[in-house]
Amino acid sequence: MTDTATSGLQIRVVDHPLTRAWLAVLRDESTPNSAFRDALARLAQMLVYEAFAAAPERAIEVRTPVGLAPCATLAQPPLFVPVLRAGLGMLDAAIASVPDAAIGFVGVARDERTARPSEYLASLPDDLTGRPVCVLDPMLATGGSLVHTLDLLTARGATDITAICVVGAPEGLEALRAWGRPLRLVIGAVDDHLNDAKFIVPGLGDAGDRQFGPR
Repeated sequence: MTDTATSGLQIRVVDHPLTRAWLAVLRDESTPNSAFRDALARLAQMLVYEAFAAAPERAIEVRTPVGLAPCATLAQPPLFVPVLRAGLGMLDAAIASVPDAAIGFVGVARDERTARPSEYLASLPDDLTGRPVCVLDPMLATGGSLVHTLDLLTARGATDITAICVVGAPEGLEALRAWGRPLRLVIGAVDDHLNDAKFIVPGLGDAGDRQFGPR
């Protein structure tokens, strides 16, 4: 597990035998859609656990069958925001980890000619002031879709934002640094580079297509 912080960006790379094992399944071009969806969900749950490792807690007391026990719960459940469509594959795992969380949606399509994001959906609360937000997006390639989503969130007052990604490229990390605002990034691996088509190398292909089939 690697932690770095530059320009307001805190990066945690979750490098663990189990995350590497599930990444191997995701990277394998022979993995069928159903197994890809399962591996993505399992890896996403591990990344969500890490994302909440230092989350603020509220002390509570619960009654067990034989007495009272001091316990804790999250001080404030987050808003999970999957970036459609690929982020949908991470949502069930995130909700399983934090059942009290709320859900918003951002839909961004990538123009395959320019590799720039085009928004087609933004279903978010009007006011996110003081609310923790977790963005779920498997691939951090150019960073365009994620930065667009971050702009939507900060425009609504969000300042406590964590992005959870499976695989990223150095170019995507630079885009987040250039964004210049406080952000936590929890990610499974940072790969070598983007190819001419703006896909992560070695990456795992198109995460949306590999979950749901080609558009």
